[in-house]
Amino acid sequence: MNKMIQAIIAGVVVIAAIAFFVVNNLSNNSATTEASGPVEVQWWHAMGGSLGETVNAMAEEFNASQSDFIVTPIFKGSYEETITAGISAFRSGEAPHIIQIFDAGAATIINAKGAAKSVEDIMTENGYDFDITDYIQGVRYFYADANDKMIGMPFNSSTPVLYYNKAILDEAGVTPPKTWEEFEMTAEKLKAQGHIALSQSHTPWIFFENFHSRHNLQIADKDNGFSGLPTELMYNNPELTMHFEHVKEWKDKGYYGYYGKAWGDNQNAFVAQDVAMWIGSSGSFGGLKQSAQFDFGTTYLPYWNSVNSNPGTTFIGGAALFAMAGHTDAEYKAVAAFFDYLTKAETQYFWHEQTGYVPITNAAYELAKKDGYYAANPDAEVGIQQLSLHGSEWTKGYRMGFYVQTRESIYREMDRLMAGETTVADMLKAIETDGNRNLERFAETVK
Repeated sequence: MNKMIQAIIAGVVVIAAIAFFVVNNLSNNSATTEASGPVEVQWWHAMGGSLGETVNAMAEEFNASQSDFIVTPIFKGSYEETITAGISAFRSGEAPHIIQIFDAGAATIINAKGAAKSVEDIMTENGYDFDITDYIQGVRYFYADANDKMIGMPFNSSTPVLYYNKAILDEAGVTPPKTWEEFEMTAEKLKAQGHIALSQSHTPWIFFENFHSRHNLQIADKDNGFSGLPTELMYNNPELTMHFEHVKEWKDKGYYGYYGKAWGDNQNAFVAQDVAMWIGSSGSFGGLKQSAQFDFGTTYLPYWNSVNSNPGTTFIGGAALFAMAGHTDAEYKAVAAFFDYLTKAETQYFWHEQTGYVPITNAAYELAKKDGYYAANPDAEVGIQQLSLHGSEWTKGYRMGFYVQTRESIYREMDRLMAGETTVADMLKAIETDGNRNLERFAETVK
């Protein structure tokens, strides 16, 4: 499916999602008759290819570990296709027990009261201990509500990091930059050696959302949407204006390579050694080990020392698992048992090793360290180290309705800025206008 079709689906999906959740959640909440024998639950997910094979292996191990429950993983396509399938199923009263929802769609299901049961409630109601501080700092609140109650369980979590070509940086006599101030000096030396310094993928996630988390800056009113439906997007601020004025200057000077909105095109420039550094996902580590024919290193996402000299954790990307409403107590008991299995240190360590996604709990992180995994693979630890940095007022996450459409506005305006068709000021004004309109439409939908 091409990107345009995905974008269209994403927009339609999120608009339809909130309406159907609100209208239907009450009618679908009634529990059905308790089943006897092994209780079967369905887990709808968006993990294809090797990720899907790992998901299947985990479900098989859980099923073999006991005789009371059977979890059936079902691949439903992309994130957008999975939530689309969930909508249709919910309308017909056949919602899955567990569904994987991506980060930009989280506001929809969390704001649709009654559509999902919180992870914390399911665990405690079924006799499991639950302490949100068992999860690493950068993970624990992203899918929580305003009272810090975890609603969706983080599953495939990653965060943006800086990858660098060791040979090219050595040749230029530079080290990977910690700050954007350092980057400008590094980029000049790399340019003198004939290299473009940097590319990056997923502009909304890295240069907008994580820019704000890294520097502890507010994104939207109502506590970034945690304490109510936000009405104002706050991307048009002096700090982000300054950042993009530099980004445009870097592009014009040949420090920064912009290869369009596609994730792969910007990553491929690094793999082809057209650029010396690339900002992507910590979850890309495993794939880069296979595709990059050179030695590379990994370090934290750079920050502006002039904005915040004590930067903290970044936001996660990826998706969470939500337990849908309307099922029996026995089925929620099965869901709780499976969630308990998924969060065990051994399970998370396996997932981390196999996929490159970060382990979501402190115990799993400690197990990986004790096992010597990071001694052999130090770059695999960078993402979780960054997510374990201190949290601050604006690093918990965000809740913004119709945010998938706002991300599309960001992509559009970034294309125009890099092409010289708009200014930074007009770019941020246009994004804020579109974003505020999306927030207003979302609020009208959930009244």
